[in-house]
Amino acid sequence: MKLSTALYLVLGIAGLSAAVLVPWVIYSSGTPVLPVWRAIASPGPLSAAHAFLNTECESCHTPNQGIAAASCIKCHASEPLLLGKQSTVFHASVQECRGCHIEHQSAAVRPIRMDHSVLIAAGLRAAPAVAPLGRPDTPGGGITRHFRDRVMGNLSPAHDQMLDCMACHGFRDKHAGLFGQQCADCHMTTTWKIEGYLHPSPKSRECLQCHQAPPSHFMMHFAMMDQGITGEHNASVEQCFSCHQTDSFNNIKGVGWFKIH
Repeated sequence: MKLSTALYLVLGIAGLSAAVLVPWVIYSSGTPVLPVWRAIASPGPLSAAHAFLNTECESCHTPNQGIAAASCIKCHASEPLLLGKQSTVFHASVQECRGCHIEHQSAAVRPIRMDHSVLIAAGLRAAPAVAPLGRPDTPGGGITRHFRDRVMGNLSPAHDQMLDCMACHGFRDKHAGLFGQQCADCHMTTTWKIEGYLHPSPKSRECLQCHQAPPSHFMMHFAMMDQGITGEHNASVEQCFSCHQTDSFNNIKGVGWFKIH
């Protein structure tokens, strides 16, 4: 009994010593000093982009702290590909990298897993809406109310409502600003698709709530070509329903599929 107790005591002291000494040695002298320990401790291979750091754990890891954002920032802070695009420029102010970038998964896996909650924690929150969507007298108001009442039933999760979606996605807003900037009224961060969406009735004459005419419609091209092709010589640019069908704007009434723009 006494022998077992002594053995456990020795093993405990050895384990405690290793827990203290190994990080200290790695931090002071680098991982090459303890190659066997590095192989044992690694949870998996780094991605191809970080493969050159396979033998340099201390480049990213800090003893008793894990991965500090400063370790990532010192390499990526001035990355022109990140800071030169609207969709990724937010990296300049985000001080938390681990939430979206998780390493040691596989050499073939890019360490990118978007977690929008990290952006909320970083302060990229939406400003309060000046005019809440859903009112019929605001751009897109009627159609947004349609989504809420008949398609979605309720709004997206609360954390989605907190995001400033347009800060990253505004440059590719397919709605051309007609639905305002409160993307979470209709979309969720898990998927941008809206389940159960049904286009309003083909008899609707409120096309401009969601659609804008192409630039050519505001030039001589509309009178010289479009009105003639469709046979609707008295149609105005605002009367989309006179020429177009709802399955596709290139499906012209009485003409069929026609694309000239």
